[in-house]
Amino acid sequence: MSYQDIKIENASVIDAEELHKLQKLAYVSEAKIYNDYTIPPLVQGVEETKEAFKTYIILKAVSGGRIIGSVRGELTEDYVYIGRLMVHPDFQGRGLGARLMKALEAEFPHIKKFTLATGHLSGRNLHLYHKLGYKEISREPVNKYYLVHMEKLIS
Repeated sequence: MSYQDIKIENASVIDAEELHKLQKLAYVSEAKIYNDYTIPPLVQGVEETKEAFKTYIILKAVSGGRIIGSVRGELTEDYVYIGRLMVHPDFQGRGLGARLMKALEAEFPHIKKFTLATGHLSGRNLHLYHKLGYKEISREPVNKYYLVHMEKLIS
């Protein structure tokens, strides 16, 4: 399967169950890093995934008729909050996360600020976000770890 065979498009609420299954699969690696299987992506139900469509633009990466990646963005007054970047474990490390992030940013061409948060031990995530131009702005203690808040300013 080639990189060109992967299409990034808008998801809809009919994709919620498949997105929810992908979320559970993709976030197990994060839970392992922190030895915490109660992180929100693993304990939230499918109803919360459906609810997200009310306030987020959700993109999906599709290959062979199945969803293999996703990211969501919520527009606030002056910035977009990015959440739930996920890539199926079989497709990680191939640039799909970066491609999803760039596609989401392109959905908001007039926005000059994007924000997100990730765990302080999530080295691959931190590397990706830094590579895409995100800078750490603060850390927030949560249970046994820190959430690293990051932002990207577009000039």
